[in-house]
Amino acid sequence: MKNLKDTSEMEKSLAHIIVEIIQYMPNAVVSKTIIKKTTGNVTVSSFDAGEEMAEKISPFDTFIQIIHGKAELFINGKEYILKLGDGIVIPAHSKQRFNANEQFKMLSTIIKSGYDI
Repeated sequence: MKNLKDTSEMEKSLAHIIVEIIQYMPNAVVSKTIIKKTTGNVTVSSFDAGEEMAEKISPFDTFIQIIHGKAELFINGKEYILKLGDGIVIPAHSKQRFNANEQFKMLSTIIKSGYDI
């Protein structure tokens, strides 16, 4: 599995079709930063079918919205199937893991304010 990440921000004051700013790559999870600030960030990611994101714990709440396809998400071991348009808040300090049984794209928003960094 390849994990490709573009950490440069998107151009400001320019309209974007978010689902089109990132493409699927074979055997890879690809991420592009939309906004990156000390108080949080917004990222769009694409997962090729069969890929997964290893389990991790974030110290911050994370909002996920599926913008293409369908994702399998586990939060503290509980399974959630998210389809196009679905959104969910992953609570801070929760174990989270994604599986791509099929290709999907998601928008991820992390808000850091209100927490000790």
